[in-house]
Amino acid sequence: QVQLVESGGGLVQAGGSLRLSCAASGRTFSNYAMGWFRQAPGKEREFVGAITWSGRYTDYAGSVKGRFTISRDNAKNTLYQQMNSLKPEDTAVYFCAAKPSLAFTLSVDPNEYDDWGQGTQVTVSS
Repeated sequence: QVQLVESGGGLVQAGGSLRLSCAASGRTFSNYAMGWFRQAPGKEREFVGAITWSGRYTDYAGSVKGRFTISRDNAKNTLYQQMNSLKPEDTAVYFCAAKPSLAFTLSVDPNEYDDWGQGTQVTVSS
């Protein structure tokens, strides 16, 4: 099991930027593909983006492609998500998740991720 702690959420105006971080501990971070998901009130948890264990490949939901960038630093056991041009519809609790995988493919299905952080709130005002 890997423990995950998100940080970096907050309140920002539309058009602004935030950078989320996800600190991992407990297992070898580089053995995991990582994902970001979000959940807005009254809605199901949805895929935002993911990155392979090496950081070589990424995948994004269409709604954030071109605005969000996922990266990781395996030496620091940390996952990042840079969010630019934020919109009010990006308001949600953002979760990072870990999936043990050394593959070069990525999953958008939250059920395939074993470990989750507690989430960090992102609120975008119009």
